[in-house]
Amino acid sequence: MIIPVRNEAANILHLLQDLERQDYPAELLEVLVVDDHSDDNTAALAERFQNSSRLEIRCLQLSNYVKKSGKKAAVQVGVEQAAGELLVFTDGDCRVGPEWLRSYAHLYETEAPYFISGPVSFHHSPSHFERMQLLEFASLIGIGGASIALGQPNMCNGANLAYTKYVFEQMQGFSGNEHIASGDDEFLLHKVDKAFPGRVRFLKNTEAVVYTDASKSLIQFVMQRVRWASKWKSYQSVQVQLVALCVFLVNLLLFAALFMLLAGALPWWVFLTAYTTKFAVDYLFLKEITGFLRAQKYLWYILPLQFVYIPYVVLTAFLGLWGRYSWKGRTIKTYERQRI
Repeated sequence: MIIPVRNEAANILHLLQDLERQDYPAELLEVLVVDDHSDDNTAALAERFQNSSRLEIRCLQLSNYVKKSGKKAAVQVGVEQAAGELLVFTDGDCRVGPEWLRSYAHLYETEAPYFISGPVSFHHSPSHFERMQLLEFASLIGIGGASIALGQPNMCNGANLAYTKYVFEQMQGFSGNEHIASGDDEFLLHKVDKAFPGRVRFLKNTEAVVYTDASKSLIQFVMQRVRWASKWKSYQSVQVQLVALCVFLVNLLLFAALFMLLAGALPWWVFLTAYTTKFAVDYLFLKEITGFLRAQKYLWYILPLQFVYIPYVVLTAFLGLWGRYSWKGRTIKTYERQRI
């Protein structure tokens, strides 16, 4: 169990307590908390918990192993120090249920995949803004799971995934994309699928859902999405690049269609047909995904989401290519190769 962390003092103890409550033999579990130069007392809290826990917990300071910083460097050190073969990952601000690790163990033992992507959702919140994020994020998780089921993996989330130490070493870890701050999850997914077709699985189990917090502010939300979008241009798979390009172009055309309608250059029935078709497809897809995530009561947020989703995709795509974002107290330019 590898947990790369930076400035997670408010959350790390909750996750470690969740791991103690796992319905999984403690003697078969090793927990590595890799601290990426935190500015708070994340490491001190983890070390204090380690001293009183029945679990085997090791707190590693990234600075003691490499001169680099960033999540990829923390993951790399965690993999190198891990004693086990199956490596399970989550983030320091996540919560997991008691059957989480058993779900991974069962899939690994029955199907022997090299890479496993798990479902992620946001905590249920009274905030309308966060509920809209929950629904939008559910679509991403659904697309990632569906693409894996179809044998054409395109996305996953580092808050809930696993892979073998063997395949990480065979892929030479993050070699080829270590200069990109984001993408510790998807770049490796694409490399594994290319080298070992059919050895990637999606963990479709409600007991395996990992929960985290939605962004509390609009700026925080945009920064997070720009960070995700910044890796699109570095995808090495032509197929995955085409999928990302198609998503961008469809939303760009729908965005342009509104201005064309207002300018009288587009018949209203064409505009209405396009938007109705998109709404119908989104609704049918999200109905299935929210049912799996036990969040179907939030499905009606698809209505306000329709008005903001298209311009938001266009904006984050451009910022992901030529903007900058702040993450964990660091500012990163998306248009420069960054040393992390």
